[in-house]
Amino acid sequence: MTEHKIGIIMNGVTGRMGTNQHLIRSIKAIREQGGVLLKNEDTLIPDPILVGRNEKKLKALADAHGIERYSTDLEAALADDYNEIYFDSQTTVRRAESIKKAIAAGKHIYCEKPTATNLEGSVELARLAREAGVKNGVVQDKLFLPGLLKLKRLIDAGFFGEILSVRMEFGYWVFEGDWQKGQRPSWNYRKEDGGGIIVDMFAHWRYVIDNLFGNVKSVSCLGATHIPERVDENGERYKATADDAAYGTFELENGIIVQANSSWAVRVNRDDLLTIQVDGTEGSAVAGLRDCKVQHRVNTPKPTWNPDIENPFDFQTQWQEVPTNDVFDNGFKVQWELFLKHVVADEAFPWDLLEGGAKGTQLSDLGLKSWQERRWIDVPDIKL
Repeated sequence: MTEHKIGIIMNGVTGRMGTNQHLIRSIKAIREQGGVLLKNEDTLIPDPILVGRNEKKLKALADAHGIERYSTDLEAALADDYNEIYFDSQTTVRRAESIKKAIAAGKHIYCEKPTATNLEGSVELARLAREAGVKNGVVQDKLFLPGLLKLKRLIDAGFFGEILSVRMEFGYWVFEGDWQKGQRPSWNYRKEDGGGIIVDMFAHWRYVIDNLFGNVKSVSCLGATHIPERVDENGERYKATADDAAYGTFELENGIIVQANSSWAVRVNRDDLLTIQVDGTEGSAVAGLRDCKVQHRVNTPKPTWNPDIENPFDFQTQWQEVPTNDVFDNGFKVQWELFLKHVVADEAFPWDLLEGGAKGTQLSDLGLKSWQERRWIDVPDIKL
């Protein structure tokens, strides 16, 4: 058994998601477990170099987590042949240009989404990567959530019969920043900085819907900016120019109807920050981030509408939990392992810059267009 090190440029990991999910819970965790075991029993050890604009933050992050390499010089990191993979979790407006540089340097690409601020930019990245012959992938973290994996198990087992509809509820109250500090960065609420919940979440909904329920045929979307003014990290008031809520409906090629509400201006009265209800002819399920509950046809109650009497049903107790029969690792870490195997051992990784990137950006663009034009928009095939 041979141990192989692979250099990974990690750009933008001083941000919340980059630090917690990608560095600490993925790359650091993989290193601490002894690497990624390949089919030939060799071991792959990721060797990251942290890249960003603030050397002080990079040094503190590297020191805190036992990372030896960090730099503010992206070009130098790209010029080093030891670094085979470029990873990007910067803000959306900075991502595309850095990925282009990495492709030109011959690096394999792994990145967060959205891959660019519009469809044209995302398609260009997919085309450039294909022409350069570099392997590439986009984070699809929600597919690896325990709740969605349980839901996928039900779908594959035919539990639902014919699936009729899907209802997705996502969001929570993001504080305005005046009397309580906001728990999301202020750029999320500025359109000019790549913010907006449609740009953010429709990229997720595309791969969730396509991979679980069917290909999206058309979209209708209404966006809103419910909180018009917020306070940034420096205590300064600013105008919120991006949407903070989106109310979408998607028609799939197989006839399933999907409704998806996304909001940073909603207070949670459900089992989780994300819930997905699937209704079918034989049964229904509600999945959250980790849990999933079901109600089969034979266990479905028979309520009738009568507002003049107390409700005789305790609906919440009439569902059964899907058991946790597997060990679910961190979804970001699992996908990192899959991508590393893809690069080194050519194992499958279907979520490339087209499938996992451009398609998500396309749905965001069409959602914004539907809102602007107040109409249904068909989703065409993407041509590279």
